[in-house]
Amino acid sequence: MSGYWSNKKVLVTGAGGFIGSYLTERLARAGARVRGFVHYNSLGRWGWLDRIGAELMDDIEVFAGDVRDQNRVFEAVDGMEVVFHLASLIAIPYSYHAPDSYVQTNVGGALNILNACRRSGVERVVHTSTSEVYGTARYVPIDEDHPLQAQSPYSASKIGADMLAESFHRSFDLPVVIVRPFNTFGPRQSERAVIPTIISQIVSGTDELSLGSLAPTRDFNYVEDTVDGFLKLAVCDRAVGQVVNIGSGREVSIGELAEKIMDIAGRRIVIREECERKRPEKSEVDRLMCDNTRVRRWTGWEPTHTLEDGLIKTFEWIFRNQSGFRPGMYAV
Repeated sequence: MSGYWSNKKVLVTGAGGFIGSYLTERLARAGARVRGFVHYNSLGRWGWLDRIGAELMDDIEVFAGDVRDQNRVFEAVDGMEVVFHLASLIAIPYSYHAPDSYVQTNVGGALNILNACRRSGVERVVHTSTSEVYGTARYVPIDEDHPLQAQSPYSASKIGADMLAESFHRSFDLPVVIVRPFNTFGPRQSERAVIPTIISQIVSGTDELSLGSLAPTRDFNYVEDTVDGFLKLAVCDRAVGQVVNIGSGREVSIGELAEKIMDIAGRRIVIREECERKRPEKSEVDRLMCDNTRVRRWTGWEPTHTLEDGLIKTFEWIFRNQSGFRPGMYAV
């Protein structure tokens, strides 16, 4: 597959983010001519691309802008052959406070990308969805035909973006693949996610672990496996016009997850459920577990990291980078 990417002109939106930075790196190492779309800021920061080695950054063109800006998006897409669209507002708790921002960025931004890709005649568009669009599982494992349930403004905005992507395939024959990853974790992830929240508190030496609800289950996937799924689906003709899950097919509760991380740390501490960290009752997604049959059959994708292996790698990375975390604060 690496030969396919050699000299390929590829745009990655959200390139400075958690998953986007890993994807950008992988593409550059495979020989692609990568343009990384990062969110413009007056400090000139490029997110995690600032931490990538200079030798690799020589092969990455950084393009600063905002996916809400149609003209800037058209500039970014111009001349590209493949577009990976990952730019999004992702924190669920903040979506309760700023739903307009989520619609503008996640729905409006996706529309700008789709229009630009249609106008430029790109070979493939890979649109990023999320398992949150399924809401609490009505059955498990969750396959791609599972009903969609908007249980937060964030998930509603992602459902809207997914439907736009599907409509552009049906209406304009845009070659789009809708990739639906379940919960991704690993080094570089921020404290707005549960695994870094747990680890950063434990390594800080606290005697009490503050979390939200402990009962919900999630299907956690190491970031390198998620990125491998993106790359495999980008070259899978059968996936065009389709939704494809990426997940392990294994679920674990948040309480069990905390216990596993304490085992890695070699210490036990009290877990306290904080009301502030809990979602509104009807908004909480109680259960997520992936049916990954489609991605396995169509691409041969298999996760190469167990949950435990990924947790160890993530724990070690956060331990070495404690200064980048604020374990005493709830990151919305």
